[in-house]
Amino acid sequence: MQLLVLNEAKHAVDTDVAERRCAVTPNTVMRLSRMGLNVVIESDAGARSGYTNAAYTEQGATIIEDGTEALASADIVLYVNRPSDAHLAKLSENTLVIGHIDPFFQQSLVEQLAAKQVSTLSVEMIPRSSRAQKMDALSSQASLAGYVMMLQAANSLPSILPMMMTPSGTIKPAKVFIIGAGVAGLQAIATAKRMGANVLAYDTRPVVAEQVESLGGKFLKIDIGETGQTKDGYAKELTDEQKAKQQDAQRDAIADSDIVITTAQLFGRKPPVLIRKDTLALMKPGSVVVDMAAQSGGNVEGSVAGKTVQVEGVTVIGTGNWSQQVAKDATDMYANNLFNLIDEFFNAETKQFELNLEDEILAQSVITHGGAVINNMLKNAYGGQ
Repeated sequence: MQLLVLNEAKHAVDTDVAERRCAVTPNTVMRLSRMGLNVVIESDAGARSGYTNAAYTEQGATIIEDGTEALASADIVLYVNRPSDAHLAKLSENTLVIGHIDPFFQQSLVEQLAAKQVSTLSVEMIPRSSRAQKMDALSSQASLAGYVMMLQAANSLPSILPMMMTPSGTIKPAKVFIIGAGVAGLQAIATAKRMGANVLAYDTRPVVAEQVESLGGKFLKIDIGETGQTKDGYAKELTDEQKAKQQDAQRDAIADSDIVITTAQLFGRKPPVLIRKDTLALMKPGSVVVDMAAQSGGNVEGSVAGKTVQVEGVTVIGTGNWSQQVAKDATDMYANNLFNLIDEFFNAETKQFELNLEDEILAQSVITHGGAVINNMLKNAYGGQ
């Protein structure tokens, strides 16, 4: 089987961002080659994450100048993101495309992939089960995002985070409030604590309080009635009444904080607005808010996708693409996720990727196959098609 990896900085689906990550590393190329896959990589695909063409060829990869021309002969195409329109036109039937497809918000692309008879595996749809942990790209990238968001906030704050006792006086530790204690939020908490801040966190799922406290943070308890999480570990959507209670209870914590990081995202839906402008106005001048969800709608009123702006005297960071700021580690983690996925379903005797749609992982993550959209969640989201 031929496995193709493109230089996604040259084929950006988001023209404002030149992708810095790559879907393979020299190490995963070595392991894929040993399995019997013919790995073809477009020139400089790994350059922005620190991997040269020579590093790949030394491990068995073939480097080509124009990856677009190789799409028609590829059996598997690995993406960090998703195919562009130009790629879609060149894909052959029965090709397996794997990447961050963003399927709930890319209906047209998904339907075109189905019409092309392409099998599409969306890594966002991989279930959060014990068996699938090693393939969970959303979690691996979110963990890095939590770290990067905390660093960006610290760099924008006009004061330091740790307590400092000097002959000139004592500097009190900064106060950091993290809203959402999922993978990204927990990493932000851990990073803030390592930097010496006082950390308070809140999540609609009371079950995560112990995790917050194990990292040295304090958990803000708010009684908004029944909440909980989905079977995949995501927070359930709140009612309008619950959202109002939550915002009221968080207002004092936000006003008292130097840094606030919001990480609330709903799987397949627009994120909730957690902080209004009137609440931002209560914060001290120079305070910093990082909106992890800015690119998909925003948790913070006034945040702008891809930019850092001033709102009511507060620096609101919505730059996004968080894991790309640490592109080498992001590439290493994502490439390992993809290798583990391929390894799980690769038949060593036939040298083929077995697309067993009865397997619980593939049943949820393969979204197009045989000329149709086959994921029930997506079909419902698209209007019951």
